[in-house]
Amino acid sequence: MNLDYLWNGFAVALTAQNLLIGLIGAFIGTMVGALPAIGPINGIALLLPIAYTMGLPPESTMILLAAIYCGAEYGGRISSILLNVPGDAGAVMTALDGNPMARQGRAGEALMLSGLASFVGGMIGATGLALFAPLLSGIAIGFGPAEYFVLMVFAFATLGSMVGSQPSKTLIGCVLGLMLATVGLDATSGAYRFTFNEPELGDGIEFVVLVIGLFSISEALLILENQAKGHTVIRHMGRMFARWSDIVRSTGATLRGSFIGFIVGVLPGTGASVSSAVSYTTEKRISDTEGTFGKGDVRGLAAPEAANNATACGAFVPMLTLGVPGSGTTAVMLGALMLYNIQPGPMLIAERPEIVGGLIASLFIGNILLLLLNLPLVNIFARLLTLPNWILVPGILILSIIGVYSTHASVFAVLLMLAIGMVGWLLRKAGFDMAPIILGFVLGNMMEVNLRNALAISGGDIAILFQSKISLILWGLAAAVAVIPAILARRARHKKRMAAQAG
Repeated sequence: MNLDYLWNGFAVALTAQNLLIGLIGAFIGTMVGALPAIGPINGIALLLPIAYTMGLPPESTMILLAAIYCGAEYGGRISSILLNVPGDAGAVMTALDGNPMARQGRAGEALMLSGLASFVGGMIGATGLALFAPLLSGIAIGFGPAEYFVLMVFAFATLGSMVGSQPSKTLIGCVLGLMLATVGLDATSGAYRFTFNEPELGDGIEFVVLVIGLFSISEALLILENQAKGHTVIRHMGRMFARWSDIVRSTGATLRGSFIGFIVGVLPGTGASVSSAVSYTTEKRISDTEGTFGKGDVRGLAAPEAANNATACGAFVPMLTLGVPGSGTTAVMLGALMLYNIQPGPMLIAERPEIVGGLIASLFIGNILLLLLNLPLVNIFARLLTLPNWILVPGILILSIIGVYSTHASVFAVLLMLAIGMVGWLLRKAGFDMAPIILGFVLGNMMEVNLRNALAISGGDIAILFQSKISLILWGLAAAVAVIPAILARRARHKKRMAAQAG
């Protein structure tokens, strides 16, 4: 395997200018990821014109954008763990065990463990990108609309036991997410669905509006409710370093999450929200023998965080080798290359090795810089928990409103976010988790689009969903994931009854 382009890339990435650019990008990315509603796409979109007008060479621009992308995946965990407010879609699953750890006075440990998991995921993802990009791009080509639809079915099949002890509420949450995903213009028929004659809903409910409403606003309302009842929020920072036993215990989850995240990231259009969900549910089925997931289990924290960062690296595979963006963020980066009249594709490594090699090398260097940046800042981040309610709650609300309004420039979007937050508050009081709603919303949209496209290709013949080997494998996995846990649970109950009768 010829890796000369990678060694040349390290020579490019290790120049003083590009190291400084990578450091700046990593810091900006971390801050962008930590702020709800901004996300890596907006951060890159804001800085791309600045980098271009400054006359930076294309390899330096790509190093800057890649550092922001990876930094945002690191930063998304901060508000997710400390405030139960995911910084981006990929951090939704991090909150399931990260926030309970913070409430138990283990915020510093959660931040450090998630930082280490992010580092491992990023390094494994960068290694996979360097070694297997051409091979994996061939696998990605095999995924058409039918295969993507079945992949979404598999993802939904894993959600049944994802969170909580009440699968029925998880299922209801997924259905609510699917319903919300249908709001807006039907791209196939051109008809408006569930807009109630409101023009602002013509484009559907935006993801930022939904996630900020369900998490930020509902969290602020819960804090106020607890204060009104005289309950105090646990805000002990605890130790700032993770226990060695927790690091060892989470190693398997980190490695599994990294590999799952990279593989999912290679598939165009999936992203961190899918990989983090799949890695979390997989780890829950493998490791949650004591029912501790969702209550502050370090494995439930490590798996999705490792997957997020591995996915960010995997998303570069189709972009660099096929010219097909693997995520929304890499779509913006693809546009950046085209600004420089560079066409991504199979010949890019041969024609512009300094760009591909420099980008991949910067991912290795950037992950090291991000680890060195994030670990010393754990103490500063954790001090967010010590803020009094009269600062914390208005701060959450102001950040939420500014984030939504700056993204959509619409008062209606802000009002819709507040309304969704009220509903989210009521659902959380009723024992519902918000993660299934978000995942149903994200996966449902992709599911519908790919089903429509598959049926359009086949002329309405549903058999197209069962024709390829990839589809059949995914159908088999979905069936196994849905059926086997029920069989095992039934067998366990039977053994328990037999033991009770024998006793």
